[in-house]
Amino acid sequence: MRYVTTTIVAIFATQVIAACTRETLKSATGALLTAQTAGQTSFAANATYTENRKKVDIKSSILSKALKIDHVRAQHDVSQCAAFSEFIVTNSAAPYVIASQLRLDNTTNAVAKIDSIDPIPAEKRDSRAAIQAAGDTYCDTFNDKSVKVPWGGPCARLEGGSYTDKGQANDTCDVGIPSGVTVVNRQYVIDDEYGTVDIIMDFGGTQGNVGAAGLPNSHEFRLEGGKIRGRLRELNMNVSGN
Repeated sequence: MRYVTTTIVAIFATQVIAACTRETLKSATGALLTAQTAGQTSFAANATYTENRKKVDIKSSILSKALKIDHVRAQHDVSQCAAFSEFIVTNSAAPYVIASQLRLDNTTNAVAKIDSIDPIPAEKRDSRAAIQAAGDTYCDTFNDKSVKVPWGGPCARLEGGSYTDKGQANDTCDVGIPSGVTVVNRQYVIDDEYGTVDIIMDFGGTQGNVGAAGLPNSHEFRLEGGKIRGRLRELNMNVSGN
């Protein structure tokens, strides 16, 4: 299985939008899916693109490969004008899990960085700050075991092909976290309607030196009632690409 994280800093050549809305972001993630399926990007010539935290030529990136996507899901962060997409390819000859963040220019709304769950009722939603803080506690506990992660249940955790969901009320995502690892250069997409945060980060890297050390990772969390529950998904990258 190949794991890929991408961030797109670009402009869709055909996209002209007046205001950042959820519909704007859905259009952007839809265009990303179309691009990945066709293996043809619809970004302007001045696009900047990172893959596994390294700046690469978009013409030779994963987006240049036409892939049959077997699973797709997206989350949309209107406050930051950003979005997160997850693509899964189950082709046994070349399987992929691709996690992408897109960031749109807040003035033009052109793309400037690039299993179903239900929305949380408005009266039960956690704040954006609380959602981000929950994700940060998980990241912080890798290097500081005094940090308490707000685990809740039932919670399903998918990591490296291991899945903790057994359909039981006591299913937990608290199945062990390594020690002595810094998790730095965190980049967030928060969808408060769904209570989710995706964090792309450097695992074991150096703060301020994005992609230069450690391993690129993507972690996604869902917060309900102040507790991490419902889903925790991790993509741990092998920089060799295998």
